[in-house]
Amino acid sequence: MSTRRAFMSGTFFGIGVGPGDPELLTLKAMRLIQQADVLAYLVGESGQSQAKQIAVLALEGRQSSHSDIVIPMPMSTRREAANNAYDEGAKAISEALEKGLNVAFLCEGDPLFFGSFTYLMERLEGKCPIQVVPGISSIHAAAAELQHPLTVLKESFCVVSGRHTEQQLVEALHLHDSVVIMKAGRARPTIMKALALTERIEDAKYVEYVGRDNQLVENDVRRLQNEYGPYFSLFIVSRKERGTR
Repeated sequence: MSTRRAFMSGTFFGIGVGPGDPELLTLKAMRLIQQADVLAYLVGESGQSQAKQIAVLALEGRQSSHSDIVIPMPMSTRREAANNAYDEGAKAISEALEKGLNVAFLCEGDPLFFGSFTYLMERLEGKCPIQVVPGISSIHAAAAELQHPLTVLKESFCVVSGRHTEQQLVEALHLHDSVVIMKAGRARPTIMKALALTERIEDAKYVEYVGRDNQLVENDVRRLQNEYGPYFSLFIVSRKERGTR
């Protein structure tokens, strides 16, 4: 008896599609996307899904008679709006799973690393079989693009978010040899200030929209405008002198 029939429901897959380059999709992710009965993904206010666009190569070989589950995600700082969207998405996914359909949720980057899949998994955990397929994160894609090691030898390594306070950013930059600051976006001026306060401007590199057609790489962050940047952007900060720690 198959897993699907034994559980009397379909399986919910969290599929990491990577940061932007369609060729970074794993073989397992491609196979499961092509085999899934139903695809689910977030869409922005434009009605476009970046995760679906990244998975374009897998979609070329896909055949299904079932409609996709499209989850509109409002661009709002209010967490209530996002929670409502995830509630509605989880409900639609549950209905498909109860029919015995396998649902694959397409998630940019890695599903469990700042991934939107996390919030759907929380709502469906214990109610259905769940499988997670890891994806290449924007951190690793950015390091590869920069040809810059994230950490070596005994260096300490830390990942923080642009949503942290200036003081938290300063503490991380003081305490750790290598720091990645994710989701820079609206926090870019604060991040630049924290880099200046800790005298780590020269240690920093910046990447936005890694792996996409509009990718931007800046090895000298002093050239950046002191203004908001895009949501999909990050700083990689590491010591200039390496290999002795």
